[in-house]
Amino acid sequence: MKKLAFVLALSGAFVSTSALAWGPDGHRAVGAIADKLIKGTNAEKHVKELLQPGESLEAVANWPDCVKGNYCGPQSPEMVEYVNANPKHQEYHYTDVPFQFDHYHDGDVGTADDDIVQTLKQAIAVLQGKDTPQTNPHHFTRRQALILITHMTGDIHQPLHVGAAYVSKDGKFVVPKKHGDIDAVGIFDSRGGNNFLVDDARIEKLALANDIPPGEPKPEKPGVPKNLTKPFHSYWDGTTVNYAFRRLRTKTPDQFAQTVIDSKPAVTMNTGDVSTWPYQWADDTLIYSKQAYADVTVGPLTPQVSKKGETYYTWTMEVPANYPVPSSAIAKNQLIKGGYHLAALLEAIWP
Repeated sequence: MKKLAFVLALSGAFVSTSALAWGPDGHRAVGAIADKLIKGTNAEKHVKELLQPGESLEAVANWPDCVKGNYCGPQSPEMVEYVNANPKHQEYHYTDVPFQFDHYHDGDVGTADDDIVQTLKQAIAVLQGKDTPQTNPHHFTRRQALILITHMTGDIHQPLHVGAAYVSKDGKFVVPKKHGDIDAVGIFDSRGGNNFLVDDARIEKLALANDIPPGEPKPEKPGVPKNLTKPFHSYWDGTTVNYAFRRLRTKTPDQFAQTVIDSKPAVTMNTGDVSTWPYQWADDTLIYSKQAYADVTVGPLTPQVSKKGETYYTWTMEVPANYPVPSSAIAKNQLIKGGYHLAALLEAIWP
């Protein structure tokens, strides 16, 4: 696992603190870090004006995911209104730049008008008071813009939310030159890594074998068989975060946030106009997208049929024996950067 071994400038040793999961816990951790960092600032004052009583950045961090269904509870009227006004809202969370690229450029293969970079840029403009039909085509409110920035700043630091893998018929990673090259005939879209399936139990065994502390037992639902595989994207969304928490011996996003802040991490801050920061974040994340896909092995192409009768394709994926260690180190440091960058952005908007 050579390419993942030298991960980040931030990757100091995991230290053991108090006690012992970017799924919900990851996003809440980013929000919790920012909550603590902006405390007592003018930015905190403006944030409180846009949030409801008792809300925090941590509390609203998962709102843009919760609007996708009912798994956070019943949809509120605010959520229903947002979804109805934003039929493409699920596309706001990611971009699909080939992970081999070094930079995000408008109009390049894998980018879109409604991708995460453009959505962040538009939401930033709204909070800056630059609310015009050109800068805010989706008519985000200031509250929506703050919530979207809180969530999307977390998402854009997740390696698979920026760098996408495209696969040839023989299972090789390839770089499409234009959008039209991705045709499910010669070049296949892995859907952000969702169509790569990894052996969940094997990876957990690898984690324990590499001295990642055991997690708490997951409750099993009677009559519901345990999934033997997990999408590679889900591994990065949740499992890496779980391992990062376990390595720090923290159980909650707030504990994670306080622990990493107390460690005084050296986080590189962004420069220039804040409207360019999403581009800088995407470029930085592409570094770790490359590392996420380093040394993995893709199995044969397998056609599948969805409930709607549509054909799609999956691949089994094998990861190296020490993969949980460097991947969780990346997750830890990307969560830290997400929280610090979110706080810096809000303080730059409201100095």
